[in-house]
Amino acid sequence: MLAELTQLSALTLVLLVGAAFVAGWVDAVVGGGGLIQLPALLTAMPADAPSGAVLGTNKIASAAGTAVSSWTYVRRITPVAATALPLVVCALGGSAAGAAMASLIPKPALTPIVLVALVAVGAYTLLRPSMGIEHSPRHRGRSHVLRAGGIGAGVGVYDGILGPGTGSFFIIAMVALLGYGFLEASVHAKLANLTTNIGALAVFGLQGHVWWLLGAVLALANLAGGFLGARLALRLGSRFVRVVFLVVTGALTLRLAADTAQMLL
Repeated sequence: MLAELTQLSALTLVLLVGAAFVAGWVDAVVGGGGLIQLPALLTAMPADAPSGAVLGTNKIASAAGTAVSSWTYVRRITPVAATALPLVVCALGGSAAGAAMASLIPKPALTPIVLVALVAVGAYTLLRPSMGIEHSPRHRGRSHVLRAGGIGAGVGVYDGILGPGTGSFFIIAMVALLGYGFLEASVHAKLANLTTNIGALAVFGLQGHVWWLLGAVLALANLAGGFLGARLALRLGSRFVRVVFLVVTGALTLRLAADTAQMLL
């Protein structure tokens, strides 16, 4: 394990820790910390490192940050069992399936699809300023459970295959499809995102490529960022979460647009 860290310079390690802290903060508020942490790992780790090493190491840090932010949220806002259970169970299965397929699907092929989805999500949220400000669930019983499970499975598969923006996708899906407020959606999104991180990490760990020591170092930084971000979101409420959501969605859109343009040139 120590041999892995010796492949990185001290400055690179410091920058990775800083990126993990910021990613934890962003993930705790609205999701999308992978926009910061995953590109940092892709740049810092050796070019010949397997994709499972990069993705798996990222999942260690993400899981730690999401765990502490989930705990912080749940202490203040009680999750709804009819939402949390199908969401989490289906998210776990979806992320494990996605991680198992990750090596079979060329990631460049997914970038344009995710880009279009983000543009649509951002525009939809921007054009509906009152959406997600008030918490007003629209479905009950079986209809609600099926929708929550569908959100978990769909976003879970995406997280296992690629990852960045997973928390944002969970949140906007619950706001748009279930009628949740941004803050209430964030609580459930954290639980689901924690589950997808664990499911994907289990698969990558079994493949034997994860840099566990580096992941542990980044996990501490991500954990600190997640704790501070969750406390801030709880204090400032749904309007603040909505603004951060739009900023993160816009930044992720620009990043993917640049990647797509680079592939086409």
